[in-house]
Amino acid sequence: MRQYIQLNIKTGNNMEVTIISEKRNPLLKRREVHFKVKHDQTGSTPPRAEVRKAVADALKANVELVFIKKVETKTGMQVATGLANVYDTFEQAKLIEPEYIINRNVPQEKKKEEGKE
Repeated sequence: MRQYIQLNIKTGNNMEVTIISEKRNPLLKRREVHFKVKHDQTGSTPPRAEVRKAVADALKANVELVFIKKVETKTGMQVATGLANVYDTFEQAKLIEPEYIINRNVPQEKKKEEGKE
């Protein structure tokens, strides 16, 4: 059953996150979240890392367990909509999420460190 909630959170980087709906998926041990990000100050779609942190703050979840699947801004609008999965454990996320989604959600600093090794 999908739970519809309207939760507005203003972040420090001039984005306002609204959680549109949140659904618990016990089989996959995750929460599936639809959200809206209002980004008047940035102009363009905000970076995935910033959206990930803002959604994690809104849900009071660990940033490492939040995986942004999609962020989309309609042409001419300053509002992006998206889909995120919040897992109970990182191991569960590695089992379920495709590798390219995990790679998209890894911060740039970690990517550079892994490349050097």
